[in-house]
Amino acid sequence: MEKIINIAIDGPSGAGKSTMAKRLAAELGFLYVDTGAMYRTIALYACRKGVDKEDRATIVSLLPEIRLDMAYGEDGTQQMLLNGENVSGLIRTSEISMYTSQVSAIPEVRAFLLEQQRSIGRSRSILMDGRDIGTVVLPEAQIKIYLTAAPEARADRRWKELHAKGEPDTYEAVLKDVIQRDWNDMHRDVAPLKQADDAILVDTTEYDLEGSYQLLLNTIKERM
Repeated sequence: MEKIINIAIDGPSGAGKSTMAKRLAAELGFLYVDTGAMYRTIALYACRKGVDKEDRATIVSLLPEIRLDMAYGEDGTQQMLLNGENVSGLIRTSEISMYTSQVSAIPEVRAFLLEQQRSIGRSRSILMDGRDIGTVVLPEAQIKIYLTAAPEARADRRWKELHAKGEPDTYEAVLKDVIQRDWNDMHRDVAPLKQADDAILVDTTEYDLEGSYQLLLNTIKERM
């Protein structure tokens, strides 16, 4: 039987986890699981309902209404389905990013998704990225990476990405959001963002996208 290998990549917002994880999974022949997209989908549902992101009780009350599914295209791209609707293109806005930072800190939301996330890794080799994969979701993962970069570098990447989509946010506004989200993620009561004791630190501040990818790929291959 082929050995099942789990790779966990954690790190702050804008570190490039999802972009590079998709490519890494394809290169290695692993299934890619974007846990952040799962939280974003719940955030989108609550936002559509007009619920304030600070209203934890009401957000929790909505969970029984949510059916969350994932589909994968021929290229391995993960598609998020919310009650049957493909919302993959609707969950990446700045508004949903900030909403997600609050929603993902709710213990009931994390419990709602935890077993679904873990079960995927039991059946096949996966590469999963998020904020607490190596510390909480897949603590037994054979390879753990903590991917980071300076807030200014991450904000610059995000700002360029938003402008490419025609969204008019200023760099200063994006940097403020990045710093605020870092604080939220690192100080939440449940499963705060932190580097697992046995995770490898990979800092891509001085690298472009291709250089960051090669650094990650080489790091993972050395451990495999």
